[in-house]
Amino acid sequence: MSEQTVKKEIVEPLLTWYNAVKRNLPWRDKDNAYYTWVSEIMLQQTRVEAVKPYFNRFISRLPDIQSLAICPEEELMKLWEGLGYYSRVRNMQKAAIQIVEQYDGHLPKDFEKLLSLKGIGRYTAGAIASIAYRIPVPAVDGNVLRVVTRLTENPQDIMKTAVRTEIEKQLSDIIPVLAPGDFNQALMELGAMVCVPSGSPKCNICPVKEFCRAYISGHQEAYPVKAKKKSRSIEERTVLVIQDGCCTVLRKRPGKGLLAGLYEFPNRLGYYSRTQVLSYVRDLGLDPLYIRELPDSKHIFSHIEWRMKAYQIKVASLDGEMTQDFFFAGREETQQHYAIPSAFGAYLKYLREA
Repeated sequence: MSEQTVKKEIVEPLLTWYNAVKRNLPWRDKDNAYYTWVSEIMLQQTRVEAVKPYFNRFISRLPDIQSLAICPEEELMKLWEGLGYYSRVRNMQKAAIQIVEQYDGHLPKDFEKLLSLKGIGRYTAGAIASIAYRIPVPAVDGNVLRVVTRLTENPQDIMKTAVRTEIEKQLSDIIPVLAPGDFNQALMELGAMVCVPSGSPKCNICPVKEFCRAYISGHQEAYPVKAKKKSRSIEERTVLVIQDGCCTVLRKRPGKGLLAGLYEFPNRLGYYSRTQVLSYVRDLGLDPLYIRELPDSKHIFSHIEWRMKAYQIKVASLDGEMTQDFFFAGREETQQHYAIPSAFGAYLKYLREA
């Protein structure tokens, strides 16, 4: 057996540990493929504790695939508001429509067919297949990659597809046919709770440390090996919270590109002075009465970082039409209907003051 092969001996202690300490999560142990799917998509780039209330709200409003398939876009975006990466939920709805049309509204019990659905990659397909349908296929996410590379002291770059494929193969060789979902979740749980990514891993409570080459050698924090990402580009922006005493100016972003189809405060590329801001507000057809600076903020996307300065501008009540597709929205109307991305999260509290 290769030194970089996962040992089958980890299976029993890992399952015993998982069944004893697993977290009580709203989507776990429900024997519901839809719940598994929704939770796994939500958990991409989002912490478990943060996902819980979103999952409960989403399932309460859209309890099955049929309801997801026909949900109006505005409502769907509002349900996802705050989770970010909105293409995830758009792809979910496209996949839901596929499932209704091709599989009678049920997620297919087949790994390859799951892979054919919009927005479902190998990890998500493996999670659904193993957890919901007990099909013995691996589900390799970041937590699992970290656990396995430490267990085997694998020095290869985990960002390479060939490395992930090899780890999938190794896990396929040892995954228990009677409990594939528990095995996959146990590896994920171990990575999330014990074999953690930042700080020192909690090796003293790890159920499989005796089989872990990195623990034995004392090199746990050297793994996984991951090539450095390219640095993000920096974009300076000026955000304007324009209000007339009861409403706030918003605009719907274009249907394609970054934050497509979501709602935003007026914002401009570059840092504007007070004089420039007031001139821009007048160009919108508004009459500014008062202006003050708001705290700076920043938001990090996968490839770009927004560094934002902001102003709150009070204007006279609108008399006539605004320009550039902007509109006034009331506080309750905004809370119920308009999804504003977390990129503007630092300024959402001012909506309550309108």
